[in-house]
Amino acid sequence: MPILFRKILFISFLVLYPAFSRAELVIEITRGVEKAVPIAIVPFGWQGNTLHAPINLVAVIKANLSRSGVFKPLAETDMLAQPTDAKKVRYRNWQALGQDYLVIGQVSEVAGRYRIQFQLFDVYKREEILSYRLLVAEQELRRSAHHISDLVYEKLTGKKGVFSTHLAYITSTSVESNKKRYKLLVADVDGFNPKTIVSSFEPLMSPTWSPDGKQIAYVAFENRHSVIFIHTLATGKKLKVASFKGINGAPAFSPDGKRLAMTLSKDGSPDIYVLNLASGDLLKVTKSYGIDTEATWSPDGQFIVYTSNRGGKPQLYKISSRGGGSPRRITFDGDYNARGQLSADGKSLAMVHANRGDYRIAVMDMATGLMNVLTAGRFDESPSFSPNGDMILFASKNSARKGVLTAVSIDGRMQQNMGFDSGDVREPAWSP
Repeated sequence: MPILFRKILFISFLVLYPAFSRAELVIEITRGVEKAVPIAIVPFGWQGNTLHAPINLVAVIKANLSRSGVFKPLAETDMLAQPTDAKKVRYRNWQALGQDYLVIGQVSEVAGRYRIQFQLFDVYKREEILSYRLLVAEQELRRSAHHISDLVYEKLTGKKGVFSTHLAYITSTSVESNKKRYKLLVADVDGFNPKTIVSSFEPLMSPTWSPDGKQIAYVAFENRHSVIFIHTLATGKKLKVASFKGINGAPAFSPDGKRLAMTLSKDGSPDIYVLNLASGDLLKVTKSYGIDTEATWSPDGQFIVYTSNRGGKPQLYKISSRGGGSPRRITFDGDYNARGQLSADGKSLAMVHANRGDYRIAVMDMATGLMNVLTAGRFDESPSFSPNGDMILFASKNSARKGVLTAVSIDGRMQQNMGFDSGDVREPAWSP
């Protein structure tokens, strides 16, 4: 059985991750989209008591849209003019530069708060297509830049942006006496504002978000025994929901947030169970002499896709979330398919796909069964869909064999590494 599968299925829980020295992500675009849409985002005008606004909103917006792979922002040095008022927009200037769209804006300091106004123009139609105003506190400026990015992205693509979402991930740090400190962190989607949610000298694993983004379920260890907790982000309160004999692992919230699928071995071999969070009732969904684990829910909550080695090697199967009935195998390409993750619309299934020892990220069309391998790495794992289904976040290794987070577009054309300055990162999960 491959080492990766043993780790994923929690047979070897006490895996030691390499050390980290910082909790700030560094994002590097490694594969871009050739036909990205040209868009000019002019530096916003500023009126206030200081020389500059506390946050460079335009820099954040440009970075967001650039990382999406859909847009190619114009360099500020190439701009023929920098209007901040719609009356001063000269469409021919931007047409000459080959820009399809134009964003201008202003920021004003008002009684300790900040009024932000921006406008989006279609350069060739010569018309304003979006205008928005908001008044925020200083600590909300970066969040406002993400919100503006989402508005622009949705207006021009018809899909919701993901720039206001968050990432959860696991790190470890070497401390005195050869100990390691493990942390579960949550950061903005661009890596800023990392916050430690849980810290422990025993491993932390498998973070997963509740559908409302207010809670995270994860696996921790108490005296080398695995347990599952649910952590409420607003209050810091954590609730122990599974501490049975044997394995307690791989939690996954149902789409309505009322149930939690998990892997338990309390009755022998690891199987999929579903816990009713209100009543505490526990339903055994699978019954196998093999290893059944890594549940992911369908959008309607009616079925679960999971990993099983009941056929000899890890493959993905489908079964009713209410129990009963026979499981149906759904992957057949390759000798290894595991860690399935369904997209929010249920149309696509991301997974770790392998042939002869190379572990890569693939996505399968649930309607046709067609498989598309998106990555070329040998150690790619833990895929997690963005809320809009356009990107897949996963863990990988760089040329120095250190762990990084990587995001790839669902068509494979856009890829970006999101790693630490040094050290490794594991088990990413993209918030709703």
